[in-house]
Amino acid sequence: MGTTNTGAKNVLGGQLECCCTSPMTGFHRDGFCNTGPMDIGRHVVCAQVTAEFLAYTRAQGNDLSTPHPPHFPGLRPGDRWCLCADRWAEALRAGVAPPIVLKATHENALRTIKLEDLMRYAIDAPEREPATN
Repeated sequence: MGTTNTGAKNVLGGQLECCCTSPMTGFHRDGFCNTGPMDIGRHVVCAQVTAEFLAYTRAQGNDLSTPHPPHFPGLRPGDRWCLCADRWAEALRAGVAPPIVLKATHENALRTIKLEDLMRYAIDAPEREPATN
């Protein structure tokens, strides 16, 4: 498996990069936050989960911490995972949004989340031009 997914675009307009393969993430369990017609939740945001986010999502009825063998190992703080765009947006409003990887976040996330919000939480935010006076 390569580090890019030919054809899919990220929120910056480049090729979608791999989010994580350990644990294996993505709606298609291929490491990419890709989406398609069967992905009702749009698992398109590549997040690096935090303890605060895991507690929040568990309280919302989506426990991502508990293992469900053999296919789901359970997440620990620091793991990367393709989150539903709506769940990340909810976590943003609740003040517990985890950091994200822009290059591995599918452009479809922009249907729900503003690029400015994603960039504020980006681990891989592009360098900005210094302000000139």
